[in-house]
Amino acid sequence: ASDWSSDVCSSDLAVVDGDAKVHVIGCASIVAKVVRDRLMRRLASRHPGYGWERNSGYGTNDHLDALRALGPTPHHRELMATHQLGLPLF
Repeated sequence: ASDWSSDVCSSDLAVVDGDAKVHVIGCASIVAKVVRDRLMRRLASRHPGYGWERNSGYGTNDHLDALRALGPTPHHRELMATHQLGLPLF
């Protein structure tokens, strides 16, 4: 069996601090963050109380407190909810 990635990508190069050094990586990083922030605001309107409109999904103390109080949603990562916080997954 052949590795399909060798047909698609001829080489890979890791660039430390790539978003600061390579223009297209920086642009992609900005686009990804804008899209993430928009999605998090939409999720916040559907699942109030988790602070997603403020924390962009990062595990801030307020968000973790809300997760413990409200429980996880289908949008929470299983690893965070079940293993790190010991909560049942919805």
